[in-house]
Amino acid sequence: MLDQLRYFTWQDVILSVVDVAIVAYLFYRVFVLIRGTRAVQLLKGIAILFVLVSLTQWLRLYTVNWLLVQVRTMLLVALPIVFYPELRRALEQIGRGKIFTSSFFRAQNESAFKVVDEIVRASFDLAASKTGALIVVEQETGLEEYMEGAVRLDALVSAELLQNIFVPNTPLHDGAVIVRGDRIVAAACFLPSTQDPVTVELGSRHRAAIGVTQVSDAVAIVVSEETGTVSLAAGGRLIRGLDAKTLRDKLLELVNPQPVMQLFHRGSQK
Repeated sequence: MLDQLRYFTWQDVILSVVDVAIVAYLFYRVFVLIRGTRAVQLLKGIAILFVLVSLTQWLRLYTVNWLLVQVRTMLLVALPIVFYPELRRALEQIGRGKIFTSSFFRAQNESAFKVVDEIVRASFDLAASKTGALIVVEQETGLEEYMEGAVRLDALVSAELLQNIFVPNTPLHDGAVIVRGDRIVAAACFLPSTQDPVTVELGSRHRAAIGVTQVSDAVAIVVSEETGTVSLAAGGRLIRGLDAKTLRDKLLELVNPQPVMQLFHRGSQK
């Protein structure tokens, strides 16, 4: 191969670099698409399966190897079904021309502080009147699939608007609000509820907050209409009974590019 490199022209080198860069970028977009979803765990399981197939073949464990090969074959056939949500989201993004755009939290510097302050203020104003609310902050994993059938707003984030959305017996008070960057993109969004066993007193909003953070890297703020407590969900974990300062600090940390679970080393699920 090194000998053949002598025959490469500058044009061949440039085209090869472009070729590799395109493939690398496509892999990156796939990673962004599935990051924070259950697909990551499924991919880890598939990788372990392939390693075990090679290992059992090398150790001459023929029966185990045969069984794993059959499982691998069935799994490859089932992949389109297993990854159906991710494939559908990818095709929808291609159709909308959004495959090359990012959906992570876009607010920067002063704007990020302002958005967080507005969310915190709205949360505790709602908590004071025991008005239930669910606010989801989208990050790198897109939440477009949960906006289908919702009410599109595309309005600047403000505490007053958030409070008005969750006024009881109004058209938008059911479901969640999704925030992207410094804008409220949709209201009355219905999110996946967690399938994990949770404390009995947790209602549908808390279950939905945990559920959406299990399948994405989003951050969810929940206001309980029964107790008026404010909770924060991220990475499938829920921290309850936060005060305004703690909520603000954790939100500012979570919307920064750092691992979500680092924040929960200092807190526990209550």
